[in-house]
Amino acid sequence: MKKLLSTILLLLPIMQARAADLSIDQQIDQLLRPVAELFTGIIFYSVDIAGTQFPLIVLWLIAAAVAFTGYFGFINIRGFKHSCKVIKGDYSDPKDPGEVSHFQALATALSGTVGLGNIAGVAIAVSIGGPGATFWMIIAGFMGMSTKFLECSLGVKYRVITAKGEVHGGPMYYLKTGLAELGFKTQGKILASFFAVCCVVASLCGSNMLQSNQAYQQFVVALGNTGFWTDKGWLFGAILAVIIGVVIIGGIKSIAKVTSKVVPLMAGLYLSAAVFILIYHYSEIPRAFGLIINGAFNPEGVAGGIIGVMIQGFKRSTFSSEAGVGAASIAHATASTKEPIREGYVALLEPFIDTIVICTITALVIVITGVYQTTDGLDGVALTSSAFASVIWWFPYVLSVAVLMFAISTMISWAYYGSIAWGYLVGDSKVLDLLYKLIFCLCTAIGASVSLDAVIAISDSMFFSMAIANIIGLYLLAPGIKKDLKAYQSKYTAEN
Repeated sequence: MKKLLSTILLLLPIMQARAADLSIDQQIDQLLRPVAELFTGIIFYSVDIAGTQFPLIVLWLIAAAVAFTGYFGFINIRGFKHSCKVIKGDYSDPKDPGEVSHFQALATALSGTVGLGNIAGVAIAVSIGGPGATFWMIIAGFMGMSTKFLECSLGVKYRVITAKGEVHGGPMYYLKTGLAELGFKTQGKILASFFAVCCVVASLCGSNMLQSNQAYQQFVVALGNTGFWTDKGWLFGAILAVIIGVVIIGGIKSIAKVTSKVVPLMAGLYLSAAVFILIYHYSEIPRAFGLIINGAFNPEGVAGGIIGVMIQGFKRSTFSSEAGVGAASIAHATASTKEPIREGYVALLEPFIDTIVICTITALVIVITGVYQTTDGLDGVALTSSAFASVIWWFPYVLSVAVLMFAISTMISWAYYGSIAWGYLVGDSKVLDLLYKLIFCLCTAIGASVSLDAVIAISDSMFFSMAIANIIGLYLLAPGIKKDLKAYQSKYTAEN
C-alpha cells in the first residue's frame, strides 16, 4: 500500500506538468476520449458482412424501416398528400387538446433533425463512402418516413396531459402504458426507463455537444483559422449556452414559438446558398447524379465496397432523420389534436424534408465542387464550407450563420426532449428540471472545446442507443396503430 501511494505521489507532479502543457480544450478532449471509445465499442458492436464490419444497431434500424414501410402499405407515399393538408390547417380545431399547432410541432421536431446532420453528417458520409453514400441516405430517409409515422402516432396516443394543460409524451410513455396494455407491464417499465436514460445522455452528450462543436468549427473557419477565437472553444460554447438557456427555460410553448420562426429562416438561408451553387454548376448536375448512382453500386476506392457505402449512407441518414430513435415523438405529442394518426401523417414529412431534400442538396454541392476528393485534413462542416467557398469566397460566412442557427435550434429541441425524459425519471419538480437545464448549458460549453472525433463517437453511440428500446416497442404496438389507421382513413381520407 505504501509503495502504491509513493508511486502515485511520484507520478502526480508529472501528470500535473503534462496537464499544464495542455490547453483547456485539450484537457477536456483528453478526459472524454476514453468514454467515447467505451460507448462506441458497446453500441456499435459489428459483425463481418462481405468483409465489412456492419454495426448491428444500423441493421436493427434498417430492418425496422423496411418492415414498417411494408406493414403500413407504403404510407410514406400514400399519405404524403394528406400530410400536406394537415400542415396547412385543413383539419385544425382550436378546441383540440394539446399545446402547439401541427406546424409548430413539426417545426420543433424538424429543428431537432434539420441540423448539422444535414451539413456535417453528409460531408462525413461522402468523404468516407464516396458519392454513392448519398443514394443510400435517400433510400434510408424514404423508408424512415414510415417509422416516423408509427412512433409519432404512438406519441400522441399515449401522451399524458397534466391538470395544468402541460403535455408529456414520447417513447417513455407509450413503452410503459402501451406495453402494459399488452400484458408486458414490467418489461414496459424497464424499456421506458432505459429509453429515458439514453435520451437524457444523448441530449447532453450527443445532439447538444456535436452542434456546439460544429458551430464553433465553422465560426473559426469563417475567420480564417486565425485570431482570438482559434483556441477559445470553451468561451464560444459559454456564450452559446447563455443563448440556449434563455429560450429553454420557457418550456415547449416558448421553444415552439422560436423554432416555428427559426426553422423556415435557417432552411431558406442555407438552401438558397446551396441552390445558387447548383445553378452556378448546372451543367455538372447530371454528372453528379451519375457519380451518386454509380458510386452506390460500383464504388471505387471505398473500404468494404458496396456494403461500406451502404453503411455510411444508412448511418448518417438515421442520424439526420432520427427515424427509429423516437425522440421526435416527444415534440409531436404536444400537438393540438384528438387524432393520434393525424400527427403521424405530419411526422412522416420530417425524413422527406431533412434527408431526401436537404441532405441530397448538400451532397450534390459537395460532389459537384469535388472537395470530397481533396479534403486536405478537412472534416465535417469544414468540408462543406470549402465547397461553398469554391464558388464565392464569402459563402462560408453565410454558412456560418446557417450553421449557428441550425445548432441553436437543434439544441433547443433536444433540451426539451431531454427535460421530458429527465422528468419521467426524477418526477415533476421545477428545481430538478432547472438543474437539468443548467447541466445542459454546461455541456453546450464543453462541446465546443473537444475534437470532432470524440464528439462524433459519443454523439453517435448515445443517439443510436435510444433505438434499442424504442424499436422493440414499435414492433409490439404497430398492430394497434394499423387498426387506428384504417379507422382514420375510412373517416377522413376515403382510402381503403
